[in-house]
Amino acid sequence: MKSRLKLLGLVAAPALVTAVVPAAHAATAPQPNSTRTAIAGDVLPGLKQNAARTGKVAADKRISVAISLTPRGGKALDTFVAKVSDPRSGSYGHYLTKHQFAARFGRTDAEIGQLKDYLRAQGLTVGTVHSGNLLVDASGTAAQLEKAFGTKLSTWKDASTGRAFYANDSAPTLPGALASLVSDVAGLNNRVHLHHQAPSTVTPHNGPGGGYTPAQLKGGYNVSGTSTGSGQKVALIEFDGFKQSNITSYDNYYGLGSPAPTVKAVDGGSGALGDGQVEVELDIEVLHAIAPKANVTVFEGPNSDAGEVDTYQAIVDSGIPTTSISWGAAESARTTSNLNAVDAVFKAGAAQGLGFYAASGDDGSDDAGDGGTSVDFPASDPYVTGVGGTKLTVTSANAWSKEVAWSGGGGGKSSVFKIPSWQTAVQKSAGGGYRQVPDVSAHANPSPGVSIYSQGSWSSVGGTSAAAPEWAAFAALYNQQAAAAGKANLGFANPALYKANGTGFHDVTSGSNGAYSAGTGWDFTTGWGSYNAATLASKLLG
Repeated sequence: MKSRLKLLGLVAAPALVTAVVPAAHAATAPQPNSTRTAIAGDVLPGLKQNAARTGKVAADKRISVAISLTPRGGKALDTFVAKVSDPRSGSYGHYLTKHQFAARFGRTDAEIGQLKDYLRAQGLTVGTVHSGNLLVDASGTAAQLEKAFGTKLSTWKDASTGRAFYANDSAPTLPGALASLVSDVAGLNNRVHLHHQAPSTVTPHNGPGGGYTPAQLKGGYNVSGTSTGSGQKVALIEFDGFKQSNITSYDNYYGLGSPAPTVKAVDGGSGALGDGQVEVELDIEVLHAIAPKANVTVFEGPNSDAGEVDTYQAIVDSGIPTTSISWGAAESARTTSNLNAVDAVFKAGAAQGLGFYAASGDDGSDDAGDGGTSVDFPASDPYVTGVGGTKLTVTSANAWSKEVAWSGGGGGKSSVFKIPSWQTAVQKSAGGGYRQVPDVSAHANPSPGVSIYSQGSWSSVGGTSAAAPEWAAFAALYNQQAAAAGKANLGFANPALYKANGTGFHDVTSGSNGAYSAGTGWDFTTGWGSYNAATLASKLLG
């Protein structure tokens, strides 16, 4: 529901990758009074213009941070991902294991040791060093963080919403040797909380007939009876929880026989159940509707900058090949360094054969709500498949009848990311050379929405948070067929989806999301359109 929950080289096959043995740690921590360098983009945009300072953060307040490091090899990781995701490349599908990724692109043990020594010297507690050697967790008091990162932490009040938050007054700094390695320090502000992408008009009904059923969704998108997602894994990133009793009621009503989802708590989990519960249960039940035999793992993390990047990293660490994302925020609400830090996790996932499907937002072409055009992140990330919204109509026999663009479906151009090579063939002049959103779409209209069982009753719920798991479910169905054919998982799907050039899609040619209208082929409202599961899978399998 759209309530703003105050959540938030040449490529070789893996067998040929030369392992790099990290150097033994023998480094000396840089001194805090050595020449310091600012971490570019790591301060909230327009902070002093859009908020009023109200005081200092209490010196003894404990804060957790997640420190992102730049991959080794410069643009080598970009080159690798481009080739391993391109169906025309001989390296297509030859993904790296997480150990191979760390050896090839992660920072060395000596570099990690240097960072850890410095943090400990400032009194911080060092937590997890994640598997790719590109993310390090730490915690300490506000005073210790101020000393370590050469900034001040103040309390602020947002001028438009009145919400209180804390933030670093200036970009953090580090001694030069470390600053050259670090790209972001997530957790120095708590202004942005991710919201879930579902309209606020959740309409209760006396029974499940108010929204589309599993049979209608599978029929509308031509999912065959033998495609169940059996043997496949799907991850959900969530910043709230769910009750298994609601999932069980849904599964039992439709006789789905789905395995119960597994919960993975990250950084202590998401806390007590909130009004995002309906979002989590929507995500799970849509996946069960279309891919009932897939194994779902729900990654629940704190709704904070540090919690977000840690939860995405935990998904990459797990190796689960498909992730559905229904939470986000406008690009303009984030720091540039935070966008780049999360982007780096998605890129690492792409190198390891993981695909991410993110809701494009429910505010049409004005995601920021400021009267202009803007898009939602992470749907706008170049290593994520952004999923827009449609209104699907099915026949009495549950077959696809027609589809139009949903007026609330997010779409437009990124203000941060340049257009990726696989998208240039459909580049629109309105895009101005920047990443275009969405890539694909699926049913999101709330009337009728998707029938779900949540909080003890049946409801019809819509939004692009229904569309994202509809596409993640397709990826699970595809991966089931790929495994049977001895082929690689779909992984980062966009290069292959764009190479399909519309084959296997329902092209949505009518409807608008505000500034943009649907048309033939790719457009800013629905991307390529929704999937015809049988024909698209056949096209992708070759």
